[in-house]
Amino acid sequence: MENINLSAIKSPADIRQMDEQQLNVLARSMREALLEKLSAHGGHVGPNLGMIEAIIALHYVFNTPEDKIVYDVSHQTYPHKMLTGRMEAYTDPAHYDDVTGYTNPKESDYDLFSLGHTSSAVSLASGLAKARDLKGGNENVIAVIGDGSLSGGVAFEGLDYGATLGTNFIVIVNDNDMSIAENHGGIYADLRLLRDTNGTADNNLFRAMGYAYRYVHYGNDIHSLIEMFQSVKDINYPVVVHLNTMKGMGLPVAEADKEKFHYSAPFDLKTGEPFLQGESPEGYDDLFAIQVLARMKEMPELAVVNAGTPGAIGFGPSRRKEAGSQFVDVGIAEQQAVAMASGLAKSGARPVVALASTFLQRAYDQFCQDIALNHQPATFIVFYGSVFGINDETHLGFFDLGLLSNIPDLLVLTPTCKEEFLAMLSWSESQCEKPVVIRVPGGAVRSDSHVTILDDYSRPSFDIVRNGSRIALIGVGTFLPVMEQVAEKLASNGLDPMVINPREVSTLDTACLDSLRNFDLIITAEDGIVDGGYGQKVASYFGTSEVKVINLGLPKQFVDRYDANELLKECNLTPEQIAEIATSTLK
Repeated sequence: MENINLSAIKSPADIRQMDEQQLNVLARSMREALLEKLSAHGGHVGPNLGMIEAIIALHYVFNTPEDKIVYDVSHQTYPHKMLTGRMEAYTDPAHYDDVTGYTNPKESDYDLFSLGHTSSAVSLASGLAKARDLKGGNENVIAVIGDGSLSGGVAFEGLDYGATLGTNFIVIVNDNDMSIAENHGGIYADLRLLRDTNGTADNNLFRAMGYAYRYVHYGNDIHSLIEMFQSVKDINYPVVVHLNTMKGMGLPVAEADKEKFHYSAPFDLKTGEPFLQGESPEGYDDLFAIQVLARMKEMPELAVVNAGTPGAIGFGPSRRKEAGSQFVDVGIAEQQAVAMASGLAKSGARPVVALASTFLQRAYDQFCQDIALNHQPATFIVFYGSVFGINDETHLGFFDLGLLSNIPDLLVLTPTCKEEFLAMLSWSESQCEKPVVIRVPGGAVRSDSHVTILDDYSRPSFDIVRNGSRIALIGVGTFLPVMEQVAEKLASNGLDPMVINPREVSTLDTACLDSLRNFDLIITAEDGIVDGGYGQKVASYFGTSEVKVINLGLPKQFVDRYDANELLKECNLTPEQIAEIATSTLK
């Protein structure tokens, strides 16, 4: 049978008239369209290829959007979007960017939540189910969650409560034996045993929690999926449907290397190789991994702890193998990573926890209680904490400065270049005095051979990069070189600005600030939101004094798929704009 005309599919109603043979052809047509887009545009490859049949079956059996589906993470919802009125975004290159990579209620009534972080789907769905019961509704409520997401604490909390609802509550566990990389945690031995025994093993977490349990061994077979979903549709008690699927199905290179093709830049469909060949630019992830691997050989007590994103911190499979037991992946469980670091430090080990900024916010309580309150000397490396990080609204990384810098007794260092980053990392790995956060600079790796390196960063003073008068420019982390450019522009206009690298944002160098009380203007610029940020600490210190303080930074907004340079212009953060602010203020 020839491929289905995908452009004719406007809603799930268009596939509910098809027979199973047509649905299989639909799956083939969708897979081909997805592969064409993914190879040309990039995106989440493996998760979407592995869920095509399951999503077709869900929309075929259930009466969406009246029946409600919540997709965990939602990085597997390209097929869902294709069936719910957004097909053109996957078949026409001119419209590839019309949709986000995640569910988004602004796009469609079929999308219930904006989701890009893991493990919350079951909790969200339990709220939908409870609201339905309170209002006397009868729709089906379905949570779709991957096995990798089950390691997140909120997934356990949602499952624990969901089992008590006593009404229709369907949890689809998409088990492809993978997270982004390999899974880590005791739950995965039980899932493997269930797969190996066709769902009959006595060890069954879901039954133990109070759920009825169903298993589909061929989770990419539309006939089996339809039969299973029909059997649980309108069920009046909580049930888990466990699907054994193939991540990356239909693309041999993705099936063979599931970690590499979890997400990919544009690539050659035949070889799987990225189109942008050549030597990769130096990255802070590689600098970090190379340095800590070398230190591991000298310090057997040093352990790198990560929460399910090893590739983001420079630890691909070969480096994980080299590190051996000194590399700890706790799965998608940032709270566990941070609390575990406290225990490691308490017992004399040297934990270095490396996380992406957007995910560390899940462990705020552990930073406050288990680390800072207990004064545990652990090191935390924060990647992608920048306007130059991930630009999707679900993965923004520039809220972390305000989040962490206001926790008592937590030292937050803000290196400006690779030399300063590596020096701060080297010091923190060995010190036993306090918890330290090192925020990796944003953008491309910057080298500065003239940066002043300290032997001890426990109480760093401001680094006066350039002496001057009347105007002080304080550039935090990524924005120090911007302030240096501003100084050059002001100097060409006859002004003599001072440039300061604060080195850290959790305290103030009051001695240096006091020396600025005869200045006319202080401008701060930071790679984070203004509200609650570092600049406001400086402004508050000067209070009612005659020194004028202007704080520049990013907006307290969920900006989506932004262009970093355009956003900087909107926030008056280009060198030209800052120089103009300075000169106009002094007139």
